[in-house]
Amino acid sequence: MITTDQAPGSPCWLDLGAPDVRASADFYGAVLGWEYESMGEGEEFEGGMFKKDGKTVAGLGKLTEEGARSAWMIYYTVTDADAAAQAVQSAGGTVRVAPMDLEDWGRMAQFTDPQGGQFAVWQPGKNSGFELADESGSLSWTELYTTDAAAAKEFYGGLFGWQYSDMELPGGGGAYTLITPAGLPEDRMQGGVMQLPAENLALAGGRPYWHPVFNVDDCDAAVAKVTGNGGSVQMGPEDAEGVGRLAVCVDPSNADFVVLTPATPPS
Repeated sequence: MITTDQAPGSPCWLDLGAPDVRASADFYGAVLGWEYESMGEGEEFEGGMFKKDGKTVAGLGKLTEEGARSAWMIYYTVTDADAAAQAVQSAGGTVRVAPMDLEDWGRMAQFTDPQGGQFAVWQPGKNSGFELADESGSLSWTELYTTDAAAAKEFYGGLFGWQYSDMELPGGGGAYTLITPAGLPEDRMQGGVMQLPAENLALAGGRPYWHPVFNVDDCDAAVAKVTGNGGSVQMGPEDAEGVGRLAVCVDPSNADFVVLTPATPPS
């Protein structure tokens, strides 16, 4: 379960880089019921915040990196962004965006893991991250598709101190690794790692990638809104035992995400 307490190593923020900010704002508004609050529109900057029920859930900005694909970037809480950058480099990763202050909100940095998966960290200042999680219309899980699960587990475990447990996928689909922040109980599981061959990672040109899972009240209704607003579906909707009903979706700019209606716990 993802919470807003922003414990070290847990997801605390996510933002989307999109070629058309207004179109993406309209799409996610339709699919997830988000309201978009612009923070500026100009040649140097265009972007803002997504809100759900008045609470901030994510960010949106203009995609400016040459040759980059539109994608969600997931941020994890750290106590020291500069130390995280050093640890990433020591473990064979790359610093994409060096640690930098965003006024007095906090300090951020963006990285690439040794296999090519991109992620970010946030050292809280005045702002600790999103204000809503694990409820309808907000982040409820994070997931890494990677070509080498063992190497990914070693890298992220060394960086964040994550605890892991493996579960077998049905039908002989291999193992799925569950992630829990350091020192927290298993009810704080926040994400998973799944190994896939490079040919199954076409969205990122064969490189690993993280994507968000959003909680929705009705998976099938959410999927209908995805396809009705120019998006597409890679998988589902389908039921996953003990997890819920989910679908892997792609927005009109080719950024991927998952919608999940969680299973009702037994009474």
